[in-house]
Amino acid sequence: MKNIGDLPDILPAFPLPGALLLPRSRLPLHIFEPRYLSMVDDALKTQGRLIAMIQPNPGRTGDEKGLHRIGCAGRITQFSEMEDGRYMLTLGGVSRFRLLGEVDGFTPYRRIEVNWDGFEQDQAASEKDVMFDRDAFLNLLSKYFTTRDLNADWDTLKEADDELLVNSLSMMLDFEPEDKQALLEAPSLSTRRETLVTLIEYFLRGGEAEEMMQ
Repeated sequence: MKNIGDLPDILPAFPLPGALLLPRSRLPLHIFEPRYLSMVDDALKTQGRLIAMIQPNPGRTGDEKGLHRIGCAGRITQFSEMEDGRYMLTLGGVSRFRLLGEVDGFTPYRRIEVNWDGFEQDQAASEKDVMFDRDAFLNLLSKYFTTRDLNADWDTLKEADDELLVNSLSMMLDFEPEDKQALLEAPSLSTRRETLVTLIEYFLRGGEAEEMMQ
C-alpha cells in the first residue's frame, strides 16, 4: 500500500475509548475479547492487515451508531499469541479516514465503510512543524510531568523529531476521550502541537487553582 487509492473501503472496527492512533505512529494493544480475537484472526488473513481504530461517541446516532466520524487505520506490524489465545500486537498508523457508515454482516465484530479523501498527507513523508519552539514546549512538558509525578527519558524526548515527539505524547498522555479525538482530528502537526499545548496548559491551570483553594 503506497497511496490512498490502495486502501480498502471496508475495514474491521475496534471502537476503543481513549485509544489514539496517529499516522506513522505505533500503538500496542492487548486483545482478549473473543469478538476482537476473531477480528485479528480475520485481519491477519488479508493483504493489508488493517484495523480501524475509532472512538465511541454515544451521543451520535444514525448510520454511525455511536462512533466518531474520524478514526485512523493501523496495520498489524507485530503480533504474538499467548498460550491462552490472547494477542499482543502493535498497530502501525497508516492513515486517518472518515466514517461513512456501518456494514451489516455476520462477523462478531463491527465493520465500517470509510472514505480516505482529505488525508493524503497521512501517506506522505513525516510532517515538520516550522513554528515549533522546542525549548518552551519541553519546559511546559516538564511542569506537567512534575505535577503528575511522571517520569520521562528526557534525552530521548530532546532527540526525537517533531512529529515523533508530538504524536507520541498525544497518544500516551492521559487526556479525556474527547481531547484525544481533537488531537486526532487536528489537520496538521502544528495544530496538533497547539492543541496538545492547550490541553497541558489547561491541566496546569486547574492544578494551580486547586492548590490555591487548599
